[in-house]
Amino acid sequence: MANSIITKLLDSKSGASSLILRVPVGLTLAAHGSQKLFAWFGGYGLTGTGQWMDSIGFHPGFLMALLAGSAEFFGGLALVLGLFTRPAALVTAFTMLMAFTHHYPNGLFLANDGFEYALTLLAVTTTLLFQGAGRYSIDQWLFTKLSAQNR
Repeated sequence: MANSIITKLLDSKSGASSLILRVPVGLTLAAHGSQKLFAWFGGYGLTGTGQWMDSIGFHPGFLMALLAGSAEFFGGLALVLGLFTRPAALVTAFTMLMAFTHHYPNGLFLANDGFEYALTLLAVTTTLLFQGAGRYSIDQWLFTKLSAQNR
């Protein structure tokens, strides 16, 4: 049972393609999360983001800002490293689904505050959820070490 869970969590048959998706998307998510959490890169921090989240119907705003910012920042860092990629991808995909629902009424294009950006990140994180971190990741290294110990 434990081997099955470890395999589903860590093992991936993917090669470099996961790395190519993980790193830029993880960095992008971490940067956006840092705007929400720490007011870095021109962000508004938890207070400002929380007020905005309240204004668009995500209540309580401060908690939603904390959850979204944490998912993006810590999930993004985990994706970059390929560490617990599937759980990180699940959390960030859910966060992007929420962003998608907010932006959907504005249409596709980002210039109109549309959903294209959220949809793209949702597609990538969902892909990583299914295909895993790939060969070049901490997940695969851990899987190899744990598999060797269980032989």
